[in-house]
Amino acid sequence: MYCSCFQTVCFKVKHVSCLFSSKSEQTPEPGDLIEILRGGYQHWAVYVGDDDVVHVTLPPGDEVSGAASSSLRSAPNEKAMVRKQKLQEAVGDSKWEISNSLDKMYRPRSPRIIVEEALRQVGKRMEYSVTRKNCEHFATKLRYGKAVSFQGMVVDAATASLYRPGKLPMALANAAVELFRRP
Repeated sequence: MYCSCFQTVCFKVKHVSCLFSSKSEQTPEPGDLIEILRGGYQHWAVYVGDDDVVHVTLPPGDEVSGAASSSLRSAPNEKAMVRKQKLQEAVGDSKWEISNSLDKMYRPRSPRIIVEEALRQVGKRMEYSVTRKNCEHFATKLRYGKAVSFQGMVVDAATASLYRPGKLPMALANAAVELFRRP
């Protein structure tokens, strides 16, 4: 989970504590981003109303049982699909929260536009990349009109540092700066 390494950055970005608990008492509104904690990573979805979310998942036939089928732990074939599911089905036993954390950086689009665009994407197959085109990119693109993924930046920086030993702290700092620099 990125919060353990980036508590200061996380706090600035999320404006919430990095200690997560079940947020089932929250009531999402159409267009809200839902962040689902899956252990070492977060899965993202867009709430579209009637207890439904739209999110990027594994294509049919590639799923595993349980909530993991609702997200992409890894995508060796780099293919994904956009699905609409009940929030609780997508969350499974994981913890979740409403996370419109970039609202102070980017202006959210209207809930009607977010929901309409999300529903238009349902059933479409798409390419998937942990660093460039993941579920967080998908969700933020719908809400803000810009694809942003803090997780993707961190993974990208960490991967780049493998080729330059000792450069991980600088690469991660640069990823954080890039997040704040984006208009």
